[in-house]
Amino acid sequence: MSNKVIISCAITGAMHTPTMSDALPITPAQIAAQSIEAAAAGAAIIHLHARKPADGEPTGSPEVYSQFLPEIHRQCDAVINLTTGGSPTMTVADRLAAAIRFKPEMCSLNMGSMNFAIFPAANRVKQWKYAWEEGYVRNSDDFIFRNTFRDIKYILETMTESGTKFEHECYDVGHLYNLAHFLENRLVKPPFFVQLIFGILGGIGADRAGQLPMVGACGGPASDAVSDASCPHGRQCARGSRRQPVHRARPAG
Repeated sequence: MSNKVIISCAITGAMHTPTMSDALPITPAQIAAQSIEAAAAGAAIIHLHARKPADGEPTGSPEVYSQFLPEIHRQCDAVINLTTGGSPTMTVADRLAAAIRFKPEMCSLNMGSMNFAIFPAANRVKQWKYAWEEGYVRNSDDFIFRNTFRDIKYILETMTESGTKFEHECYDVGHLYNLAHFLENRLVKPPFFVQLIFGILGGIGADRAGQLPMVGACGGPASDAVSDASCPHGRQCARGSRRQPVHRARPAG
């Protein structure tokens, strides 16, 4: 194999809730431990969100991040990737607060606004562990995950000054065209780290019909910008397990 495989591990995310899995890390100690274990298992990038330790609700608080970031830095040499997506219920300022404070090597950057829904999952739960969970999941039928052109520009300008690189998260074809727009306006420059995300209700599907236009668009509007990309696959939402040059990417058969 001529190109190295880069494994990125999203430790806790922001959409799943504690009731959905007992394995979901929610405390700083759990997030740190699973990050270190992921790096030891081969993850080159650790993608991090934070949660309130008492009940696992997503938070953008830099104070919570400060309870696990130092330990991860001490125990492994993986690239630290802090979310600027946070969760759909956070303001852009809340989402960016930790990244501004800690100036990480990498940040995620969502490349467009979208519906972001997990509400069908609520019907499979009979009893919730924490009070916030049911409303968070059920009300996602009214979530708009805001990432306007102004928001994206603000994040780019704010974090680029810190030397931060970006994981450009693209949930649909139009997000790749948005990336091309920022390239044309010289707000971003290659090489890029692009995450193609499939299977979220509100984004492009994880089937072949969804994969083909995403891979095709990587060779179209942003072909000069994209030097490598991921094509994760999953029934609901699979996130970056493999990256390879776009011209060699192949959708699953």
